Amino acid sequence: MTEPTHARPALFARPAPILFFVAAAVLIDQIVKITVDHYLPLQEAVPVIPMLALYRTYNLGVAFSMLEGMDGWFIVGMRLIIVAFVVWLWYRTAKDRWLAHLGYALIIAGAIGNLIDRFAYGHVIDYILFYTASWSFAVFNLADSFITIGAACVVLDELLLPKKAGR
Repeated sequence: MTEPTHARPALFARPAPILFFVAAAVLIDQIVKITVDHYLPLQEAVPVIPMLALYRTYNLGVAFSMLEGMDGWFIVGMRLIIVAFVVWLWYRTAKDRWLAHLGYALIIAGAIGNLIDRFAYGHVIDYILFYTASWSFAVFNLADSFITIGAACVVLDELLLPKKAGR
């Protein structure tokens, strides 16, 4: 009789690797933001390639300047609730769901990176601008990118990866 095969846990389904990854991602995010804040002119586009510029600005809202008019402590509380919810999802997700666990790690890292800004400066430092002659996207940062890519990973996990019976 053959024994049932158990799926190997995804790398970020284990606490140590996810903690290391989140800490490294947050550190990189903060180093970039500190560098941008010290060396990039405020609200002055510095072209990098066509349709991409560095543009330092301060965001009082959440990712991509949403909820900018809301009270700062409301936004901090909302971010803390989101981090707690994503940690809960991470804990509850099957250990073999590597794409979902990667997504949760990215979302947590991005949220923490922006939370640090909010506590340290009272705003989030944004610096990436995509634009054309007649249109521009909201200015964002690496942490916002982590959150967006992480959410896409979670959605792709749900859409593309096979599910076990009973899930």
